[in-house]
Amino acid sequence: MPPREISGPTGRLEALLEEPAAPGSIGRDGRVSPGHAAGLRAAVVFAHPLTSQGGTMHTKVVYQAAKALSRIGCAVLRFNFRGAGASDGTFSNGPGEQDDFRAALDYMAAQYPGAPLWAAGMSFGAWVALSVGAEDPRVSALIGIAPPITRYDFSAVERSPTPKFFIQGEFDEICFLKDMRAFYARAAEPKELVVIDAADHLFDGKVADVADAIEDLLGDWQA
Repeated sequence: MPPREISGPTGRLEALLEEPAAPGSIGRDGRVSPGHAAGLRAAVVFAHPLTSQGGTMHTKVVYQAAKALSRIGCAVLRFNFRGAGASDGTFSNGPGEQDDFRAALDYMAAQYPGAPLWAAGMSFGAWVALSVGAEDPRVSALIGIAPPITRYDFSAVERSPTPKFFIQGEFDEICFLKDMRAFYARAAEPKELVVIDAADHLFDGKVADVADAIEDLLGDWQA
């Protein structure tokens, strides 16, 4: 995938666009793509973990999740928030990154007019993506991996009627499973939660399980 640049509020945002995998194609991980018989499944924007802790669009879970979404027929945009990688600007711990995500949604909506638009992210990126997506009427699915629900305000996500898909590690040391279950119980329908056995916050040794969960949750899902 050649690097891309999209226009953000503070300048360029470094990005990579994963096109939908052709049905029957085999990726580097050996997985066979089912593709999507009806054409493009969705245009997805995927946000990475906390920049100040080393998160980028190349974080393993983000990379593998994007591949999984591609295999089920999605176009996926991964991008670096302001201050990460070659993106312009400075990390702002939330408000600026939400503006970056809005710019990325606008980009994908323009690239794939009429396609369903999904918002996805991991950790800090899950908060950014889901909070922005919950308030954008164009977004028809919210995908949160290891969302840090006790560290940021997820109230907009909790009350949103947009379909929500969560993937959580059993032993997540940042977002404890008991807190995730309590949040999930309060969250508006429709919703789904998958817990990855023995996984920590970064899913060390369990990244492939995250990819499997995405395919299981969304492979046949229809809005």
